[in-house]
Amino acid sequence: MRPAPSRMSELPSLTRIERLLDSSSDKSLPRPDAATSVDTSTPSDITVRCWGTRGSIPSPGPETVLYGGNTTCLEVCGADLRIIFDAGSGIRPLGMDLVERGPNAIHIFLTHFHWDHIQGFPFFSPLYDAEDRIKVIGPKQKDIDVQNLFAGQMGPIYFPVPFSFVAAEMEFEHLNHGGYEVDGFELEVMRVRHPSFVIGYKIKVGGHVICFVPDNELDGDMYNELDRGFEKRMVDFVGDADLLIHDSMYTEAEYPKRVGWGHSTFEQSLRLGAEAGVKKLLFSHHDPIRTDYELDAIVAKMREDAARSGSDMVVEAAKEGVDYRMDGTS
Repeated sequence: MRPAPSRMSELPSLTRIERLLDSSSDKSLPRPDAATSVDTSTPSDITVRCWGTRGSIPSPGPETVLYGGNTTCLEVCGADLRIIFDAGSGIRPLGMDLVERGPNAIHIFLTHFHWDHIQGFPFFSPLYDAEDRIKVIGPKQKDIDVQNLFAGQMGPIYFPVPFSFVAAEMEFEHLNHGGYEVDGFELEVMRVRHPSFVIGYKIKVGGHVICFVPDNELDGDMYNELDRGFEKRMVDFVGDADLLIHDSMYTEAEYPKRVGWGHSTFEQSLRLGAEAGVKKLLFSHHDPIRTDYELDAIVAKMREDAARSGSDMVVEAAKEGVDYRMDGTS
């Protein structure tokens, strides 16, 4: 049997990490106005868990165990209710967790219908429990409603179990603009820059503000209907958030070959968070080829950039399975 490689032998070369981070150091962050301080003396019962942090395609393996290999799925838990955002492959383990607690009344809010944000839905265990009630809310795509978008991936060409086998009580609703309220959660949506009709969410609950924008191209000029005033709208939308989870798929060195693909860089997300006075930023929608060691190095570099620019924003990369509590602990 071949001996396991040492941790040092698994590390990517310094040259590769330097190349990933190249060209980022010369862009300074805006200095935000003094952010409103948050009273953390009373522990919060609001918890955010990332069940999937990866973009495009699941990437399990020894090089992604720290930050996770499942595609996008987020759970926000309050005292009496939990709501789910997106249904990437991370929703499968979440569903296994939920069936242990059932029966369940479940709300799933979708940002859009690209494969990495819905591919876990057919494997969501509560679907097949007649005692569960599931409401799916998301943006209508031209003439195609949410139910048909979801049911389509369970057609016989793609999946062996037809949608007619779903046992849970199902309800579907459109949400392209405006807001939504459910049991103490106030949600506001904004259309963002990504191919198709894609939205980001602002969640207000328990006196806290959480923003979830997993797919969004902050730079670029290929989204004509969204370009005018987009930057200001984006800053206003996430302004003073306690937690911003934002698309950070690329480095500045990688981005020029991926303009128009609908994703942002670490540096762009960092500047957005600093300008908007965000308290904690989680980089998310990790590139499927991005290793844990590379993410560690990139996060360390982004923290240095933030500190050098005078920002006190907490900067991390989203980790699968970690509970981020709104009292400032994780």
